Amino acid sequence: MKKQVIAIGLDAFDPDLMEMWIAEGHLPNLQKLIHDGTYGRIRNTISHPEGPTPACSTERLWSMAWSGCSPYKTGMWDIQKFVPGDYSVCRDESVLGVDFAEEFPPFYAFLGERRVAAFDLPSSGLNERINGKQILGWGGHYPFTPSESIPSNLLPDVIDKYGKNEVLYNDHGFWGDAKYAHWLYDALLDSLKTRNTIYCDLLNEEDWDLFVVAYPEAHSAGHELLHLTLPDHPLYSAYKQRVAPDYSPVLDVYKEVDRGIGQMLEEAPENAHVVCFSVHGMGNNIVDLLSQVILPETLYRWNFPGKQALAPGVVGTEPGPELVNPIRNSWQGEVWTLNHEPNPLKRFIRNRLPRKLQKPVHNDLVAPWILRGEGIEQGWMPTMWYSRLWPQMKAFSLPSFADGDVRINLKGRERDGIVLPEEYDDVCDELTELLEGMVDARTGEPVVDRVVRTRKYPTQDNDYDRLPCSDLVVLWKQNYPTSVVDSHQVGRIGPVPYPRPGGHINDGFVIAKGSGIEPGSTTQPVEGVDVGPTVLALLGAPIPEHLDGKPISTIVSGIQEPAV
Repeated sequence: MKKQVIAIGLDAFDPDLMEMWIAEGHLPNLQKLIHDGTYGRIRNTISHPEGPTPACSTERLWSMAWSGCSPYKTGMWDIQKFVPGDYSVCRDESVLGVDFAEEFPPFYAFLGERRVAAFDLPSSGLNERINGKQILGWGGHYPFTPSESIPSNLLPDVIDKYGKNEVLYNDHGFWGDAKYAHWLYDALLDSLKTRNTIYCDLLNEEDWDLFVVAYPEAHSAGHELLHLTLPDHPLYSAYKQRVAPDYSPVLDVYKEVDRGIGQMLEEAPENAHVVCFSVHGMGNNIVDLLSQVILPETLYRWNFPGKQALAPGVVGTEPGPELVNPIRNSWQGEVWTLNHEPNPLKRFIRNRLPRKLQKPVHNDLVAPWILRGEGIEQGWMPTMWYSRLWPQMKAFSLPSFADGDVRINLKGRERDGIVLPEEYDDVCDELTELLEGMVDARTGEPVVDRVVRTRKYPTQDNDYDRLPCSDLVVLWKQNYPTSVVDSHQVGRIGPVPYPRPGGHINDGFVIAKGSGIEPGSTTQPVEGVDVGPTVLALLGAPIPEHLDGKPISTIVSGIQEPAV
């Protein structure tokens, strides 16, 4: 009997939300999948020198899922690269293709002549070794994946037949803009309805051995619309009634994804195995504000004692309320208004002036519109506003979207390195103490879980070229968002407006059903790198020895052992 697998990647589909909405009866098809098969959590880790460390960066995790390999092996840490020769940060979208280079192709490139259909897989690339059809970038969450296909005419044909996806490259607006929220909600539902039609049509085109597709719409909805869905979100009370009083945006997106899964399963061959998975979840945004504002400002104050740039406050006083009445119609504009000006009248006037009349540099920070004018793609991010100071700093923050990244300005590695190799450990220890001492000004609870080193010794870069750009990774506590932080060393920072309502969390999930899989069973927590080997095992295909992941036992134990 021919072995067939339908693999469905649900991008940033949160397991806690899914379980809650299944219990409330909103997601019947996912509920049936779990009932008929096995279910468990995905909890991703990176094996840093100090041991396995949780990870939730989306490009990295999807890359790990497709390649089956750790970033220490592939070198795929992020799409952003720091250049020590000139202290620049470049966004290199081509690095996503490292998983698909000759050395580390995606797991579905090891299927020989078996027929494969792959559509809109996030953070992926095309591979000539795959026998079938590949389409990337029809839609997606602000995808860094290019829009292309094999055969090359396939994507244009899909657009001609089904239409252009309006969400593509447009799902990064400002949560304070009600017009944007309404547009995105409608556009995501339209995207899903069209996607469901495409997937059913593609599934019926031929008898695929592997049909691997993704649903990125939940990622967009979670980042941009979670505050209109979850009552415990710090922005919910300020925005729910005036923006979305009669509907729940993220729930509606999940329901449409569930409907699409049901449609696919009705069309699927009866004997096919189904693997449905999400490599990470999405919850209240705990990480972005801390990594993009609090961390760089903390390091600025640590490097330049007595100076304060963004959102200074007084430790021990009552924190102000959440900032929910924006002056500017952009998040970076809102944060720039917090650039310290002690004179209230000057501050009021400055914050309402058109940007062409404002100072391009204030409190040592370079304005975002100046950086964008210089072609710096991440110039909107507050981390980059400090970038001209980096050569003068012992350590500085790099732009990131989840965990915080700290770079040591190491002599002999950076062009203007300050920290001697023999001082490296002491600087790392001092920074760790500083960061782990920061607390939420409203609750007094620590905001840092731990600080992790990425190098065994300071000059390891000289011996190994696949290390992350950061020397230290700051893992934030996964409890509740905070917008104002206190430090006994550098003072108060905040309140600061939230960049996006939703942020990445480590937990994902995997569901699988088919012959040999016990209905209603539970899978112990696994990792994203295990998905690929599991699919290969279900197809009876050889599993390459270089993969770091292993087949998930509760899914493959009832089938014949694959060749290795």
